[in-house]
Amino acid sequence: MGALGPKLPPPPLLLLMLGIGCCAREVLVPQGPLYRVAGTAISISCNVSGYEGSAQQDFEWFLYRPEAPEAALGIVSTRDPRFSYAIFGPRVAAGEVQVQRLQGDAAVLRISRLQAQDAGIYECYTPSTDARYLGSYSGKVELRVLPDTLQVSASPPGPRGRQAPTSPPRLTVHEGQELALGCLARTSTQKHTHLAVSFGRAVPEAPVGRATLQEVVGLRPDLAVDAGAPYAARLAAGELRLGKEGPERYRMVLGGAQADDAGTYHCTATEWIQDPDGSWAQIAEKRAVLAHVDVQTLSSQLAVTVGPGERRVGPGEPLELLCNVSGALPPPGRHAAYSVGWEMAPAGAPGPGRLVAQLDTEGVGSLGPGYEGRHIAMEKVASRTYRLRLEAARPADAGTYRCLAKAYVRGSGARLREAASARSRPLPVHVREEGVVLEAVAWLAGGAVYRGETASLLCNISVRGGPPGLRLAASWWVERPEEGELSSAPAQLVGGVGQDGVAELGVRPGGGPVSVELVGPRSHRLRLHGLGPEDEGVYHCAPSAWVQHADYSWYQAGSARSGPVTVYPYTHALDTLFVPLLVGTGVALVIGATILGSITCCFMKRLRKR
Repeated sequence: MGALGPKLPPPPLLLLMLGIGCCAREVLVPQGPLYRVAGTAISISCNVSGYEGSAQQDFEWFLYRPEAPEAALGIVSTRDPRFSYAIFGPRVAAGEVQVQRLQGDAAVLRISRLQAQDAGIYECYTPSTDARYLGSYSGKVELRVLPDTLQVSASPPGPRGRQAPTSPPRLTVHEGQELALGCLARTSTQKHTHLAVSFGRAVPEAPVGRATLQEVVGLRPDLAVDAGAPYAARLAAGELRLGKEGPERYRMVLGGAQADDAGTYHCTATEWIQDPDGSWAQIAEKRAVLAHVDVQTLSSQLAVTVGPGERRVGPGEPLELLCNVSGALPPPGRHAAYSVGWEMAPAGAPGPGRLVAQLDTEGVGSLGPGYEGRHIAMEKVASRTYRLRLEAARPADAGTYRCLAKAYVRGSGARLREAASARSRPLPVHVREEGVVLEAVAWLAGGAVYRGETASLLCNISVRGGPPGLRLAASWWVERPEEGELSSAPAQLVGGVGQDGVAELGVRPGGGPVSVELVGPRSHRLRLHGLGPEDEGVYHCAPSAWVQHADYSWYQAGSARSGPVTVYPYTHALDTLFVPLLVGTGVALVIGATILGSITCCFMKRLRKR
């Protein structure tokens, strides 16, 4: 049997007449009425102040039901474990109803699962520890229990993606695509309440629960949109969106799906009501599983194959290679983009090599370094097939070819992010050599050459093999001596004649005029006019053979280098005699002056003696 109702303290008017209204006991409970939903939890606080005696106050809770407003039903007490009435005894024993002391003069009544019969007036009574009755000893607050009308479910039609006939559905989206999920949330609570809806994700196959659920994005009671910490940057960038479509439908769109976005998605709806003190209290919460989402990454799908196999072509013949990009890939467009290129490494060199040509994500072709000016085409010939065509192959094109494909996904602002790349197996390409053999013999015409004269250097070229229409070019180079030895610096171009007959002049060491000319079908001449000491050096002739293909491009089919030719500007004989003559005249004048000076000196000494 529970305790009787609380004993009423003296009326406040009597306290005022006695002049003892100061420092009276006061019990505070929340301002009512409070509205909560059946099946949810509630906490009602109770504080006492202005008391005398022990700092450890006790609290007793009573319920006055609407059908019996005068009957106080004992719920729970901090000082008497047998305080509860029979209708509350089992719930108190199970922990569903309990009183929890926060501090000596504050406690809270907690009911974990409200029932309809829990509605009524709740009284918090504090047994007196004062010498006299001063103030109030209890506080009351009304609780009204509302029926649970909150409903949450996946929004039809099903989310975007490839859906299997399971419940909840299993969706597969490609990396970079949008993941769109819908949720229906409604309530028919008669009081003015607000709904907050959030979308969350749990790792794949994890059980549903707060501990495993990570919030993606949510609509708060004040209609503000907020994202969980891992998704805040994507919300700010516009990749993550949450909107309300109609009175009950909510839609989340997660753009640029990533591998970490896989998991089980839930929709959680919470119902909020504003208490009389202005604070918001959650009165209901429900959650529904929307879908199990798998993200198919591009790196796991992208594959590249090449054909038609090992190739052997002759010089000047066209070379075609095919590249096929395969896998369960999204089509290029708003969410994904692709680029394809060919790389080549010379035979025996480590891969992947240098870029030959490529098509970027916009379908614009470009050639790699060293291939400018050649007739090379890179084109898309089918939905996922690309062709590289060299109109005229050269021996230098022989090597190992690989096709490189890259997949990109679009982020915020159409920004591309590389998501995957794949290279094909190596494809060997052989180009037959032209078989051109060159030899060059160079010499200095006339043998010795003197300063101020013109030095003529001749170069005769012999050719074996090669296709018809072979053209020759020749250039002249010099290496300068430094302190009696040749410089370690590279040879310097003096001049030459190209395969098209156009002369090219370099820099002559002495700075004088230079002429280069073709004096025979296979004979070239270099002339250094007004030879000077600075022109001394070791010269050589470097011929090269050139072939022009059908696409009018030239390539070098062979080269050679002649032996060294030493050019030393000699001094003329007259110049050799003139120097000793000047030296001898100078010596004679010095000796004569010395003798004349000695004789004059002796003659003057004799005159002074006389």
